[in-house]
Amino acid sequence: MKPIKKVISLVVLCFSISLVNAQYEIKPEEGYTPQIGIMVDMLEDLKNRISDMTRDLNQEETDYLFDDKANSIGAMLMHIIATESYTHVETLAKRSWTDEEGEFWGIAGGLGAESRDKIKGKPIQYYLQLWDQVRSKTLEGLKAKDDAWFAANIDEGINNHWAWFHVLEHSASHMGQIALVQSRLPE
Repeated sequence: MKPIKKVISLVVLCFSISLVNAQYEIKPEEGYTPQIGIMVDMLEDLKNRISDMTRDLNQEETDYLFDDKANSIGAMLMHIIATESYTHVETLAKRSWTDEEGEFWGIAGGLGAESRDKIKGKPIQYYLQLWDQVRSKTLEGLKAKDDAWFAANIDEGINNHWAWFHVLEHSASHMGQIALVQSRLPE
């Protein structure tokens, strides 16, 4: 297949996945303040779409590297989850990762040679269940906050809303990369 046809196929795949899983409306999740509820709705929708597109992968597909600079789907999922974990402890728990958390999540914080070597050999359900655990803590933490907290700065020029938007955009970006890897899986 020519490169342009592969790109078009990938765009069609991502758009098709979006339509199949689209809810067509963003509404605040119940139990949250309005702005946080909207973010929760978007975070949950994106997590569900990524989970749906990966849940049936076998071990070979989860760990597949299409070249020596690529990241596996498992590593990208671990990276998405690590980003959420980091944002959770920084914004909701108002702390940094403990040494133990840093050791566990740090390898996934940056994708590259080390993550390619070390993040493999776990079934797709391992990553999805880990994401469920982290997300459960996120939802619990966000439920205890209000929109004033969401708008409050955590650093100069960065507020809690932006931090959680970054988790959302980060996940969406990697969803596209996951779709690309899936399009390159061996027949």
